[in-house]
Amino acid sequence: MSRLSQLSINEATGTTADLFAAIKRAAGKVPNAYAAIGTHSPAVLGAAIAGDALLAKSSLEKADLEAIKLAVSELAGCDYFAAAHTAVGKMVGLTQAQTQQIRAGEATGNAKRDALVHFVRTLAGTRGTLDEKELDVVRAAGYTDTQIIEALFAMSVINFTNLFNRVNDTTIDFPALV
Repeated sequence: MSRLSQLSINEATGTTADLFAAIKRAAGKVPNAYAAIGTHSPAVLGAAIAGDALLAKSSLEKADLEAIKLAVSELAGCDYFAAAHTAVGKMVGLTQAQTQQIRAGEATGNAKRDALVHFVRTLAGTRGTLDEKELDVVRAAGYTDTQIIEALFAMSVINFTNLFNRVNDTTIDFPALV
């Protein structure tokens, strides 16, 4: 059960109401995480939405972005966004098996994406300067320096919401993980 208070979507006013309406138009609903964030800080919710909008224009494939968010969420122990990005991952072409493999850190059969997920998992799971060999591997798989930077930004965007959900224990409003 969520720990932080949350407005009913219909009770929101001003900027919060505008943000909720935009999210509902785009996604069909206002997910609980966004409702709770927007209840307390419309500016932060706006920044999170802006980050996702920027990522949508990146040179990374949508499935790559979802794989990044899914891998980082799983490593962070964020059950909310592991469920959310499993659902969204399926909408952008990942299979159920691939979402399970990404969460487990296993190969999916897509060598290029697997290299990206390995890079992201290594970066998220270690401290200090990343071994240059890790960068060489993701480049050799076909990712450009621009795409690597975009992947890092995707990690930073999902890290905020993962942290929020770990603190809030946000009630999951996505299909259960399998």
